[in-house]
Order: sequence, then C-alpha cells, then structure tokens
Amino acid sequence: MAMKINADLCTSCGDCEPECPTASISTKKGMYVINASECTECDGEYDKPQCVKICPIKGCITQIAA
Repeated sequence: MAMKINADLCTSCGDCEPECPTASISTKKGMYVINASECTECDGEYDKPQCVKICPIKGCITQIAA
C-alpha cells in the first residue's frame, strides 16, 4: 500500500518531505504529493509512516484504499 496527501487539508508546510525515508514526497503545482509507486509506508523501517507522524494536520495523510 501507499500513503496519499489530501490536497484539501494540506497547508503545504513542507514538514513531511524531509522526513520521508524513500524520498516519495515532492511538490506539484505548489502542493505536496506522494509517489505511490515509491511509498512503502515506512514498513520495515519505522512503526508508523513518518509523514503521518510529523504532519500537523490530523487526517491529512492517509493510506490509499485498496
């Protein structure tokens, strides 16, 4: 699975980008996005996705539904 950023909630603070161990987060047209093909949800490295852990907006970064 992978994570996604809800553009309606994202404030473009940029806190998530440097925390991503797979460098899956980037900006696109001024908004942060997660490349789903690169995102591992930090599985095997951390107990929780680091982007979710650092994001100041609850519910902004969520798992892509299967």
